[in-house]
Amino acid sequence: MKKIILIEDNTEIRENTAEILDLAGYEVLTAPNGKIGMELVIQHNPDLVVCDIMMPVLDGFGVLHLLQRNEQTQHIPFIFLTARSERADFRKGMEMGADDYIVKPFSGTDLLNAVERRIKKAELKNREFPHDLQGLNNLMLEATGKETLKSLSEGRNIDKYRKKQTIYTEGNHPTRLFYIQKGKVKTYKRNDEGKTLVVDLYNTGDFLGHIALLEGTNYKETAEAMEDCEIAIIPLEDFEELLNHNHDVAVQFVRMLAKNITAKEQQLLGLAYNSLRKKVAEALINLQRKYKQQKETYYPIDISRDNLATIAGTATESLIRTLGDFREEKLIDIKEGAIIILNEQRLSNILY
Repeated sequence: MKKIILIEDNTEIRENTAEILDLAGYEVLTAPNGKIGMELVIQHNPDLVVCDIMMPVLDGFGVLHLLQRNEQTQHIPFIFLTARSERADFRKGMEMGADDYIVKPFSGTDLLNAVERRIKKAELKNREFPHDLQGLNNLMLEATGKETLKSLSEGRNIDKYRKKQTIYTEGNHPTRLFYIQKGKVKTYKRNDEGKTLVVDLYNTGDFLGHIALLEGTNYKETAEAMEDCEIAIIPLEDFEELLNHNHDVAVQFVRMLAKNITAKEQQLLGLAYNSLRKKVAEALINLQRKYKQQKETYYPIDISRDNLATIAGTATESLIRTLGDFREEKLIDIKEGAIIILNEQRLSNILY
């Protein structure tokens, strides 16, 4: 049961409001002024504070100020109750960190809608979603009841790419977002000597090219189809509209960028210090975890040795020798060129 602290000096309004919230299934604690209200907040750590502005002893602005300064309470959603609808009061409250206003007199429906909305938003904010595109879709599904990102791709032009065909090139300016409806894609960088390093792998249902769009920079890598692909093309302006009108989406994309940086740091450390066996084992495990379906007992990693070598960050000849060693150790099997991991646990142990 969600707990709400209601701070209101008018006895009739306080009792009526508490009754409405109680009938809706909330646990309600009440206070006649801000000082007592703050004591209740510290003691009970509620899910929401509903507070009048004009009160004796300590007014609503004072309560909000104290809540914001306390690490224990600064995360608690806060709704003002006020009979004063002047613009200055609204602006002051929002600048201080209030989440919403309810202007007196209000209906029970207005009150319950505001309370439900703020509690749900706080739950979404505190929930830990995976910091990737799937996590972002889950966030939007919880928040809006639909997969907002997936809906972006609906009704779009579908481009078909052949295996090894370039989707976008390093150094070019991004003008669109890509959604993979079918197929697998890799992104890579190539140095002046022609050596390549695979930066990331993408699968059906993934978005592609979002990092350059968010950073406002040119592509820092080249994207290439690893097999025949069907990709929906989403104009830049539609993607920007989604970000500008959905704060939670923008926040999640920032988290994704942070995770991307961390992953790249780990990749660089691995390339610099990992042994050949570790590099190949890690590449195989990452590929299986990326592409294996839950219902599959084994996932055949059907990828060219050149591609696998660039993912592992090693020479093709060295990769082939290491695969032969893994096969002799019965860590993997190779059937018609496809690699099957027989013992993921033992292969994982190589990494440690």
